[in-house]
Amino acid sequence: MSKSATFRLCCCFSFLLLLVVAGIISGIVFFTKTKCSDGYFMHGAVAADSETCSVIGRDILQQGGSAVDGAIAALLCTSLVNPQSMGLGGGSIFTVMDKMGNVKVITSREKVPRRTKADLLKSCPKIFQLLTGSEWIAVPGEIRGYKRAHDLYGKLPWAKLFEPVIRLAREGFPLPPYLGKVLHILKQLIEGSHLCDVFCNSNKTVLRPGELLKFPKLAETLETIAKEGADAFYTGRIANDLIEDITDAGGSLTREDLASFQASETDPLVMQLGDYKMFTPPPPAGGALLGFTLNIMNGFSLSRSSIDGDQKALTFHRYVEALKFANGQRPTIRDPGFNPDVMKEAGYLISDEFANRVRMMINNSMTHDPQYYNITPSLDHFGTSHVSVLAEDGTAVSVTSTINHFFGSMVYSRRTGVILNNELADFCNGQGHLQAGKVMRLIPLLWLCLLFSVVVIPLESFPSPPGEQPPSSMAPSILYSKSKNKLLLIGGSGGSMITTGVASALMNHLWFEKNLQQAISDPVLYVNPMCHVEVEKGFDEGVVDKLKQLGHSLGSMNYSLNVVNAISREGSCISAMSDTRKLGKAAGY
Repeated sequence: MSKSATFRLCCCFSFLLLLVVAGIISGIVFFTKTKCSDGYFMHGAVAADSETCSVIGRDILQQGGSAVDGAIAALLCTSLVNPQSMGLGGGSIFTVMDKMGNVKVITSREKVPRRTKADLLKSCPKIFQLLTGSEWIAVPGEIRGYKRAHDLYGKLPWAKLFEPVIRLAREGFPLPPYLGKVLHILKQLIEGSHLCDVFCNSNKTVLRPGELLKFPKLAETLETIAKEGADAFYTGRIANDLIEDITDAGGSLTREDLASFQASETDPLVMQLGDYKMFTPPPPAGGALLGFTLNIMNGFSLSRSSIDGDQKALTFHRYVEALKFANGQRPTIRDPGFNPDVMKEAGYLISDEFANRVRMMINNSMTHDPQYYNITPSLDHFGTSHVSVLAEDGTAVSVTSTINHFFGSMVYSRRTGVILNNELADFCNGQGHLQAGKVMRLIPLLWLCLLFSVVVIPLESFPSPPGEQPPSSMAPSILYSKSKNKLLLIGGSGGSMITTGVASALMNHLWFEKNLQQAISDPVLYVNPMCHVEVEKGFDEGVVDKLKQLGHSLGSMNYSLNVVNAISREGSCISAMSDTRKLGKAAGY
């Protein structure tokens, strides 16, 4: 055989060998990609408060959108399906991971207006109640947050993200069951306000589940923002109409307040949590409180056996104690733009040193009076909505949005269809500029001798300057394993219940080895601002009895307002879960 023939034979053999090897590799890859269990997704997923909004977000991903694109579309949808929780009249916090693994936080939390009443906080109630009225409206930042996130991470055109929601608002949809429950509870308030324009039928009574719900004015507003951009809301015709309606309602927001609003971009707080690195938003968000709670519990070396037998009651006793200490640290959550030491304090709050000191103060056989935890009694609050999104391009988003209480201030702009927040009510929680700063400065100096004693400084007038953002429990977080083989996007709604809901789900999933569905759906314990433990229906009665024996004051939750939505990815398998407490359902492909 000639050399040329031998060479050609060798080439053919090598080529065939390469084909065989490529086939084997392709088979391995195909097998790896298709070995995910039923219920898992391969490419991307969205976990929102409703299936409708999860599907809208998923469809955006399938059209080539980034995680931010999917999140914006899902949030816009949620402003229709769960308008009691969030909308254009509120604010949001995005935690975003790009395809390289870099994480940023985009904050568009509402801000104090220029002309807020100096004595507004004298109107704060002694016990929790919905604070309605125009005086509680803060400058909304929702759309500025969307625009900033889209400028940095968006792939599809801005207007494309609005198309399905504009259609939904115009054509209408059957009233969702969860929204129907809220409307029934607030029936008198809704029927006695301009909100009845949207949420009442022709008989001027609130809609019932299944009746058609439409948002014609909001559809016009959304269409204008889609065409003209975010400036239309802050400096254009929408801004003029919005301010006119707020003024008619007796509010103090001005065109200057809207025009000056800008979203901010910051680095996240970062802490190690076992095999994971957790990225969570800094103050004025509640990421530091979540990290503080988890860091305390991480030091107890939790595992699946921690919830077996008698060990379970001890684990939850320690967890309740950690939550009490977390409540005691709420005054540290303030706007760093107006409180220079806040970031340093937040870093200390999630440090191992601080967690170790607090852990040593947890007694396995007893609980303590509220002052032991440095708790300043505050009013409870709730609301908000969370969306988790993982895109095929590797980008990820964990975002929480709110108008604060149910339907915010209950001020409805009839010209724009926007429901305004009541975010200034968050300053009623003993977390204002004046009080928080003085309390925190005492903690390092008098740690051992005060044992977290309460220091109360009365708030006689509104303590925060224009532009300051109120404190929040919102903690949209991203967790990434050291091997980068595991990713977890998680966040929750429910106001001060967010810390409980998210921490419980993370402990269940990371340490107690429960799947994402069970980790989220398991009943939770919640420590309210008065140091009482509230138990969700279905929680282990044996643990409840043991906690009572240890001295905890326990009661039942009237409503399950803690809602967690999460997405996890292990290898190429994606699991997405929307909390059934709000009748949500995730979507993916």
